[in-house]
Amino acid sequence: MAEFDLIVIGSGPGGYVAAIRATQLGQKVAIVEREALGGICLNWGCIPTKALLKSGEKFESLSHLKDFGLSAEKVGFDFDAIIARSRGVAKQLNAGVGYLMKKNKIEVIEGTAKLEKASAAPKVVIALKAGGSRTVEAKAVILAVGARARALPQIGLEADGERIWAYREAMAPKRLPKSIIVIGSGAIGIEFGSFYRALGVDVTVVEALPRILPVEDEEVSKAARKSFEKRGFKFRVDAKVTKVSKSGKGVQVAIEAGGRTETLEAEVCISAVGITANTDGIGLEALGVKMDRGHITIDSHCQTNVKGLYAIGDCAGAPWLAHKASHEGIHAAEHIAAYKTPNVHSPIAGCTYSQPQIASVGLTEQGAREAKREVKVGRFPFKVNGKAIAAGDTDGFVKTIFDAKTGALIGAHMIGTEVTEMIQGFVTAITLEATEEDLHGTVYPHPTLSEAMHESALDAYGRMIHL
Repeated sequence: MAEFDLIVIGSGPGGYVAAIRATQLGQKVAIVEREALGGICLNWGCIPTKALLKSGEKFESLSHLKDFGLSAEKVGFDFDAIIARSRGVAKQLNAGVGYLMKKNKIEVIEGTAKLEKASAAPKVVIALKAGGSRTVEAKAVILAVGARARALPQIGLEADGERIWAYREAMAPKRLPKSIIVIGSGAIGIEFGSFYRALGVDVTVVEALPRILPVEDEEVSKAARKSFEKRGFKFRVDAKVTKVSKSGKGVQVAIEAGGRTETLEAEVCISAVGITANTDGIGLEALGVKMDRGHITIDSHCQTNVKGLYAIGDCAGAPWLAHKASHEGIHAAEHIAAYKTPNVHSPIAGCTYSQPQIASVGLTEQGAREAKREVKVGRFPFKVNGKAIAAGDTDGFVKTIFDAKTGALIGAHMIGTEVTEMIQGFVTAITLEATEEDLHGTVYPHPTLSEAMHESALDAYGRMIHL
């Protein structure tokens, strides 16, 4: 008889949430974690990076005090204290996950797991942190093993903790460099660039594709670059990195762009070129688990092709986002417990916590047109939004995309202050299959930034009021 109903491998935002939901449904659950409860997101990703960005944002805002009739003397920062605060935030939340495990009577097993064949779900053999090993069995196993920073050793792009950093080194550096080259302009690269630039570091971002933030709507991407350049960022786009070299004084990054070669120099290089799923060394090959470019293949219920084995989050493919992992974890736990989950597939929003912030959900305008959909597009700038003007945060705009035939909202893209908080309104709208009539008839409080969302929806149908 199986010792548990469910074993979850990995305690990140997908794993620990799945474990909690399973216990709510009466399941006996164990969770296996080889490092720290909360996984990469809580300890080295989503949360501590936001703490760093908030410190950078507050320091940067001090240079604009005069605009608000304020003044301050001897303005400065303590870099070590900024890093210590970020690590403290991560520690606090790590303890919070530990509390949730105890509250929900989930057994936490500290060690590294490997799967072996069994008659039902695979057996889990754990090399314990404390020494020795333990084998456990359950009716089902959820893999929530996450991912790690991608390395490109063939060109010398491999973190060494000194001159070349991945996300861990960039979050807890030994010193503040004077210059940084960031390779990759996705959310991770832009967020680190934003933090270090706020503290006065010379930041150059290298992107292989023709524009930064390539997954975003093109208008947002262009506006973001303009705003970042105003803050002192330097960009090299459509640039292929051919070699990364280190010296005693810094790092040299050789690139090819526009038929020309160039070597960039800085004290430090941050690698933000994507992730590699943690699917190696856990027994997937022996079990015959189907894979797709290093990621585990799953169905709509997060099931793999192996009986009783599920996979969620980063190890199961894009989008590589914490909230997607949590959503999948809950769904997998409910499916295992035979709980009838409503057949609602909410779209997954993407957020970049730079200055200005960027948030999006659904189709881009280009994506919709490539899908041969007739669209109506609305836009509204924050420069004429009352709350934005009063707050002194007028950069950016809201863009909405509707299906011209049905009126359904199919995409929303935003750049500006606090848009990462606002995007959920559009996520809810798309989930509930809202049309332009629903959004036009919704009353938005005044004065709020969210009024720009309303105006953008109105603009798509020629009804904008305030511009």
